Amino acid sequence: MRHRLFLFTLPAIALAAAPAEANHGKVGLWNVTSTVDVAVPVNPGAGKKQAPILMPTPPPMSVQMCMSREEVEANTPPHIDRAATGCDTKLVTQTADLMRATMVCKGRMKGTGQIEVIYKGAEHYSGSYSFNGTTGGRAMNMKTTFKGDWVKADCGKVKPYKLRTQ
Repeated sequence: MRHRLFLFTLPAIALAAAPAEANHGKVGLWNVTSTVDVAVPVNPGAGKKQAPILMPTPPPMSVQMCMSREEVEANTPPHIDRAATGCDTKLVTQTADLMRATMVCKGRMKGTGQIEVIYKGAEHYSGSYSFNGTTGGRAMNMKTTFKGDWVKADCGKVKPYKLRTQ
């Protein structure tokens, strides 16, 4: 089960890194922290309502990301590597301090997701990502919250994050 939870977490981490790509943020090293909550419905077609099974919430995951000038200046919605996930992202709203997008997944993960990012100046952002659908044929609902904080212009040994596909 931990392996499946890790697979659910990967798209969330990618989305957490993406807000600086929407013409917000600064070039350099960022600390990104995310928390994932997963619920698996019990007998989703059995006809009677049962409370979903709540998976144990892993501790918040923190990673360091290096954002290149090209990534920061790209004015595209955040999205996940389509070839790896089968998910497409579409920008719904983008202002100076808010971005909303939807995601439709038709690969191993099937379902829809919503992304919201709130920018707090060029050095901080927070947001959420929710997904409802199936993975590996099993129903699941996932909610991720994340925040990013700029650290410094020099990324040191951390290489720019290149999950995006063109």
